[in-house]
This record gives sequence, C-alpha cells and structure tokens, in this order.
Amino acid sequence: MSRGPTVFELDDTAADTPATAPQPPEDAPTGAAMQATLAIGRRRMSWLGRMGWGAAAALLGMALSLAAWDFVTGLLARNPTLGWVASALLVLVVLACLGVALREWAGFRRLRRLDDLRQLADSARADDNRDTALRLVHRLSALYASRPEMRWHRDRLAELAPDQSDAQGLLHLAETTLLVPLDKAARAEVEATARQVALLTAMLPMALVDVAVAMAANLRMIRRIAEIYGGRAGALGSIRLLRGVVAHLLATGAVAVGEDMLGSVASGGVVSKVSRRFGEGLVNGALTARLGIAAMSVCRPLPFEAAQKPRTGSIVSTAVSGLFDRG
Repeated sequence: MSRGPTVFELDDTAADTPATAPQPPEDAPTGAAMQATLAIGRRRMSWLGRMGWGAAAALLGMALSLAAWDFVTGLLARNPTLGWVASALLVLVVLACLGVALREWAGFRRLRRLDDLRQLADSARADDNRDTALRLVHRLSALYASRPEMRWHRDRLAELAPDQSDAQGLLHLAETTLLVPLDKAARAEVEATARQVALLTAMLPMALVDVAVAMAANLRMIRRIAEIYGGRAGALGSIRLLRGVVAHLLATGAVAVGEDMLGSVASGGVVSKVSRRFGEGLVNGALTARLGIAAMSVCRPLPFEAAQKPRTGSIVSTAVSGLFDRG
C-alpha cells in the first residue's frame, strides 16, 4: 500500500528572505561637488578682507621688485656679463606681467561690452524706441564682424532689418538671426561639460578631487560660453563671471531644485540604488547644466525673448545619452 506525500509544518520559518528583505537605507545623492562649487562662487569677501589682501599683495610685489632690483644691480657690480643677462631676464618678466595685465584688462572690457548691449536692449524695449534698437543691431553685428561663420547671419540681418517698423521686431530679428546659432554652440558646450562632470564624479573615488575637477570644468565652461557670445575673458574675468552666474542663480531662485530638475534628481535617486557614485554624478551633471544655462543668460548680449531658453532636463538627457552613443 503506497503512502501519499507528507507535509511538515515548521514553526521557526524566517519572516524575511534575502529576496524580500528591505534594502539598507541610503541617502539620496545631493551633488556635493557642485554644491561646493556654488558655495565657493557665492562667497563674497568683506571690504576689510579686500583691503587687507590688496595691501598684502602690494607689499609682496614691492618686496619682490626691490629684491630683483638689488639682485640685478649687485650682479652687475660683481660680473657685468651675468648682470646684463639677469637684466634681460628681468625685462622679459616685466613684459610678461604687462602682457597678462593687458589681457585681463581686454577681457574685462569685452565683458563690459556685453553688459552695455544688454542695457541698451532693455532701454530700447522699455521705451519702444526703434532708433535705439537699430543702434543696438548695428553694434551687435559689429561684435561678430571678425568671425567668418557669422558672415551669412550678419548679411541676413542687414537685409531684413529695414523691413522692421518697431523696436520689438528689430530685437526679435537680431535674436533669432544672430544669437540662435550661438545658443546651439553654447548648449553643446554645456552638454559636454555636464557629461564630463557626471562621468568624472562617478569615476573619481575622492571627494576633494571631484570638487576640484567640477570647479575647473565649470570655470572652463563659463569662459567658453562667454567666448562664444563675444566676451572672451581671462583668469580673473572667469572668476568674476562665476560669481555673476551664481549671483544670477540666487536672484532667480534657481539654486534649489526646480520643476525642470525634478526628473534629473529622481533619476539620480534611481541610479544611486545601483551605484552611489553614478547617482551622485548624475545630480552633479544636472547642477552643472543649470549653472551653464545661467551662464548663457549672463553672457548673452540679449535676454531670452524670441528664442526658447534651454531646460535642465533636456540638457541632462542629451548629455547622459552621449555617454552611451557609440557613434
């Protein structure tokens, strides 16, 4: 006689299994590297600190100049041949310093020219003055006169400008004809930098290193965006631009997570379940994209009116898709 299957009841069955156990708690990525970069950019020195550092720099420059002068004159007294060699080297150092100072001055002057164009555009739009708008169109066209790739766009603007009867039409025409091609180049620069920051944050294991990398990449991006719009700046001008961009973010309330960044942050949270570093990199890339959009708004000769302002989510999606593009 065969016996059927027997079922044994186990009282000590575990409530959870490895498959059903909850995941260990993990904080959502915050983009620490870019948050540190924004904190550095928004930091302003007091007038007492500026006066102290300025006096220290002047004193150090005076000490180095006197030391170099005493060294050269003493060497001339001991060995005229080596003294003249040292004198020539000192002259080269002075000329190099003057060249750097002139380059920085020219960079600040180019940035000032962009500020003047924006103020002129605001005045023409507020007063609805066609003559002011026409003067702005001429100055804007002259700004890109030395760039061969802008020749067709400048000719097109000169051809269509006389047909516009009001200031608003002239401003819209100048924006769509001259600035939209530059917007595409600036957007490509923002996408490339966001991709680079996201990738390097995911690959670099040390926190201080990714902060330095994010800082350098964003300074280079801001400098490149200013160059695209005709405001190429030097080292000091790039730092000034960074502070201006962060100030723009603070003024517009764009430092906090907004509507166009929710998707990127949510994606960063999902990715962080697989890899903490990749989730952090995605959020850093989103913050870099937001900083790049602010840089476009600050460096652009005209505000976004006729053309649509880029969105953070669109830039991040394009940047991340470029990581996996085999072409």
